[in-house]
Amino acid sequence: MAKNIYFASDFHLGAPTYNESRLREARIVNWLNFITPTCSELFLMGDVFDFWFEYGKVIPKGFVRLQGKLAEMADAGIKIYFFKGNHDMWVDDYFTKEIGLEIISDELVIERNGKRFFLHHGDGLGPGDSKYKFLRKVFRNKFCQWLFSVLPPRVGMFVANGWSNKSRKIGSKKIVFLGDENEWLAIFAKEQLQREHYDYFIFGHRHLPLDIKLNDKSRYVNIGEWLNYQSYGVFDGQELRLEYFEKSIS
Repeated sequence: MAKNIYFASDFHLGAPTYNESRLREARIVNWLNFITPTCSELFLMGDVFDFWFEYGKVIPKGFVRLQGKLAEMADAGIKIYFFKGNHDMWVDDYFTKEIGLEIISDELVIERNGKRFFLHHGDGLGPGDSKYKFLRKVFRNKFCQWLFSVLPPRVGMFVANGWSNKSRKIGSKKIVFLGDENEWLAIFAKEQLQREHYDYFIFGHRHLPLDIKLNDKSRYVNIGEWLNYQSYGVFDGQELRLEYFEKSIS
């Protein structure tokens, strides 16, 4: 059976409520069961969790069904990449040690079957949003992460989940298509193409499934999110497609 490469982003597990998150987790695990027979590589491209922080011996509770399924896939030989998003940028080495995931902090450039891919969660790229770009540097600073780790987990999780919820609500107000010429990740991709060729730019973060032709040979595909769309990307060795998962939860 032919093997595919799959891309998904922005599960935001943990939000907005426990019950809604659990239903979404079940749907995601159902999707993972659906793709496993044809999957050679899986790219989880950020904001898998609405918030994640790893203390020395403490991690956020929950999400065990997703973690168990990813461990099963990794044990079966499927390579899984986990990109840090703006909501789960404080992932450290837990998933690498326990599951075998490869953690990607920024962009990843790969070539598969003669096609070049530029992969990134999408946060902090393109023009504008200078306030977030500054905050991103602060949040990714090792000293600032250490300062946060000094807080007791109960306090740290309360503060961080409140911030994460506020950030998601602000972002949700901007989910409208701006046009091919005004989408900031498309602008970023076009600038990269002036330096070197890529067949596909794949991002998440935007919370809007998009497939934009950049020129005769290159496309920008945003793989959307799982709060509303259940969208994902699949590369079959010849072509990249944007698809939607509507299989009911058994």
